[in-house]
Amino acid sequence: MPSLQDLRRRVKAVKNMRQITKAMKMVAAARLRRAQERVTAARPYTAKMMQILGDAAGRSPDYHDPLLTGHQRETSRENVVLALVTPDKGLCGGFNTNLIKAAQDFLRQNTGNNVEMVLIGRKGADFFRRRGVSIRREHLNLTGTGRVNAADATEVARQLIADFSSEDKPVDRIFILYGEFKSALSQRPTVEQLLPVGRIEIDKDETQSEILIDYLYEQPATVIFSELLPKLIENQVYHAMLESVASELGARMAAMDSASKNASDVIDRLTLNMNRVRQAKITREIIEVVSGAEAL
Repeated sequence: MPSLQDLRRRVKAVKNMRQITKAMKMVAAARLRRAQERVTAARPYTAKMMQILGDAAGRSPDYHDPLLTGHQRETSRENVVLALVTPDKGLCGGFNTNLIKAAQDFLRQNTGNNVEMVLIGRKGADFFRRRGVSIRREHLNLTGTGRVNAADATEVARQLIADFSSEDKPVDRIFILYGEFKSALSQRPTVEQLLPVGRIEIDKDETQSEILIDYLYEQPATVIFSELLPKLIENQVYHAMLESVASELGARMAAMDSASKNASDVIDRLTLNMNRVRQAKITREIIEVVSGAEAL
């Protein structure tokens, strides 16, 4: 049985750890509220952009662009890029593990293709760098502060577009994998195809009537369409990074809350053992005193 002094040291150590986990939970909760606000604020922009793209598509039903339809080349092995968004830090429960497992599942499902990875975040980079996976590029320290810089997301998106449009080694499809934020207790690994975007399906009759009422373009719809497609990709990457940050903070808040509760349980058990040891020590001393008195 551990000594009374050992138990006291353990109780003190666990209490110090509980203070740290409680502080981390409070910081994550404060950052999570701001991250949720940013995700919510970005949604109207995305919705309006899709509406404008739908209108432009209605004006130019025969418009074709590699970003929309792909390179249209015949090949038995596609060149695929997976952009994986992971946190730069840990202590967020199983969030990182779930993202990495989802990425490994994606790689297994695409063993017949040439797959390269673009790693956004240190945790994913540290893992796959040691696994012999073909890595095209790494982007580190973009989300470590709990914020997403739009300029960083734009740069990531532009490099992905450049990869897709490269003539030396064309990429057939680009996917992005990130943690979709459902709630502080629920985050889901999500894979979305970034490029090619694919044909935007709309109700032509409804769109034709809305176009005449809502929009007056100074340039041809094809020009508007070609300008907005890269912006759409940039927005999707930015949105994925926002969702990932919110998911990370939600997972960290839940993990630190669970750690604080577990620490409290450990403190209770250690305190109970400490009281038993102290009581046994006192009882033993009393017995020794009584035995000594009887001997006299």
